[in-house]
Amino acid sequence: MTHTGRCHCGSLAFELDGEIAEVYDCNCSMCRRRGGLLTFAPAAALRETGSGTPGTYRFDTHKIAHHFCTTCGIAPYSRGTGPDGAEMACVNVRCIDGLDLATLKIVQVDGARF
Repeated sequence: MTHTGRCHCGSLAFELDGEIAEVYDCNCSMCRRRGGLLTFAPAAALRETGSGTPGTYRFDTHKIAHHFCTTCGIAPYSRGTGPDGAEMACVNVRCIDGLDLATLKIVQVDGARF
């Protein structure tokens, strides 16, 4: 299955391959403030299709590039290195078109203690 999504203004559009059944609600300093629900996938599963150039923010270990729209401010996806060293993508499922959040299992993650 391929999902489509975007930031609020549409300049950072994307496609994400794969099923989404479980998402993560993290309480780290970043996730807590932006309020995203996250799914993770191999880096190749995420394709950027929009015309915009994302802004990027890195913090703490700098392993994750948190991308956001410089026009509307929405942060639809990130790219980084997973704990196993593999390249990965992280998508805010709230930015996916037509995804029914009520059908997803939400897992609480204590990212504040890492």
